[in-house]
Amino acid sequence: MTEPPCIHGRLSVAPMMEWTTPPARYFLRLLAPNVRLYTEMVPAVALWHGAAERFLPFHPAEHPVAVQFGGSDPQELAHAARLAEQWGYDEVNLNVGCPSDRVQSGRFGACLMLEPARVADCVAAMQAATRLPVTVKTRIGVDDHDSEAFLDAFVEAVAAAGCRSFIVHARKAWLSGLSPKENREIPPLDYLRVHRLKARRPDLEVAINGGIADAVTLREQLQWVDGAMIGREAFSNPYVLAQWDCMLFGGELPGRRAVVTAYLPYVEARRREGVPMSQLVKVLMGLFNGLPGARAWRRTLTEGSQQPGAGPDVIERALKCVAHGEAA
Repeated sequence: MTEPPCIHGRLSVAPMMEWTTPPARYFLRLLAPNVRLYTEMVPAVALWHGAAERFLPFHPAEHPVAVQFGGSDPQELAHAARLAEQWGYDEVNLNVGCPSDRVQSGRFGACLMLEPARVADCVAAMQAATRLPVTVKTRIGVDDHDSEAFLDAFVEAVAAAGCRSFIVHARKAWLSGLSPKENREIPPLDYLRVHRLKARRPDLEVAINGGIADAVTLREQLQWVDGAMIGREAFSNPYVLAQWDCMLFGGELPGRRAVVTAYLPYVEARRREGVPMSQLVKVLMGLFNGLPGARAWRRTLTEGSQQPGAGPDVIERALKCVAHGEAA
């Protein structure tokens, strides 16, 4: 497709709790300079009670970076959106897709698909509070509410409030009976549902999320929608982000070892701030998957990062386990 990049980017990494942390985002940016990154979901109520310093800091190198909020109170979400602009984010995203019990108990996430008017009120309040684009990440349905008419009605209500950019996980969510992990795997993917939504609403930006794990699938999806969001593949095999970034945007493919070396000063700085080494190496685990020494790389990182006083030298030792060569 030849359309200009959309708000949420032609390629992005999904917000994932305990995964899209600041260290992970910094490292993924080294791999992929054009991919849009998302924070973990930030509870709007936490910011309402003054926790911005805990949840909102990020490194300038992460741009373009979006912050995802969870909540259902328009006033709290407006406050969160205002803070997002003050802190320098590029986009504000509302979570209407997470099915976990904890999220539901706070009346946000996928259960909000059943309350399109409330989502519309939240979006309108956020847009009134910030100049940043406000986007929504959602599912194709919840429980037995998974008809195309249901999805169309939800999108129509939220779009009428001013949202023009939707990221759609191409699975419905079961609000009970399945764990969050099972909700990412058991409900079947229905890419065609998302394609038809885009065809019916060409005025909206629609990105697709769910199950994209290879370049063939990525290319195919981008023939029908405006963007693609990558989830777990970005961490189980992070180097694909570099490859796909080059495929979509051009540029030179970085070497794995060079990216790791570029990450070391950041690791040193964050260790001085007290960030555990285990958090700093988590994003690195799958970097050499499929290459000689990958198992020793992972083992060295895992064991070394748990030692008292562990620092960047753990990563340097792990690099010695991986064979030099063009692929590395």
